[in-house]
Amino acid sequence: MSEDRPLDQAGQDALLLDVLMLLTHELPPQWEAAAVRYAALGPHAETVLQVRGVGRADWEPADAPAALGDLFARLRAGMHTPDAGTWFTAAYTLAYPYAYEIAYDAEREPAFQSPPPPDARAEELARFPRPPHLTPSWLAAPSAPSDGPDAAGSGAGGLRVARAVDGRRPDGSPLVERPDVPGDQRDAVVRYLEQAPIVLAARSFDGDLFDDARAPKVPLTFHTDGTWVWPGAVGYYLRAHGVPPERELVDHIRSGGFRVPEVSEDARNAAIAVVTGAPRS
Repeated sequence: MSEDRPLDQAGQDALLLDVLMLLTHELPPQWEAAAVRYAALGPHAETVLQVRGVGRADWEPADAPAALGDLFARLRAGMHTPDAGTWFTAAYTLAYPYAYEIAYDAEREPAFQSPPPPDARAEELARFPRPPHLTPSWLAAPSAPSDGPDAAGSGAGGLRVARAVDGRRPDGSPLVERPDVPGDQRDAVVRYLEQAPIVLAARSFDGDLFDDARAPKVPLTFHTDGTWVWPGAVGYYLRAHGVPPERELVDHIRSGGFRVPEVSEDARNAAIAVVTGAPRS
């Protein structure tokens, strides 16, 4: 396949130019900046596009054209080398009209909004082999769930990353092994999870892992309270299905009286760095 051909620097630059041209043709009028987060593991990939309008401070979600993900998939495959592997997350920013920057993360597990299939890590290593000393422990472990940096460990700035579920069973169904949230605390925990600041968002919605007959309603967002980062699916699944968040996150919410604290701009930027794999101003 052409997308698997090795790319020299000129080839990489050509694909990034294709990304630039695609975005400049697809972005809404009066845009000032755009940010793309592309993350992949084996067959699983997610593309999130955000846009900032002229004179605006906030980023707004936008629909990512399918071709955008295809370009980043070709770039990731083309940058693979047997002695180093390839990256998992790319953070691309474009400033009007044609100035762009890109950063790659080839070490940390992507902070996915939806968990990859159980065989994603095996397929990743089969398609993009790398030497053992450059294989992260989370990628080499055959049985560990794969749903975020360090499997709910610490990311940039010491932020902890929560997962929507603990992984997937061999049949693809979601795996959750956590204590339930007491009924009299559930609404307060849901409010906290959904009202904490959003640091990254897509305009579309994801399918429901626990009810595939439902129309896609799972928010493709990431939230932070300055201590934790979690996908919008965490609050959604607790509200819609009673699926509990991780015990440590619930304990943290409870200890703060179920009140979302003020989250500084530095903390929000640190959360973005966790999600994208690269700092972004």
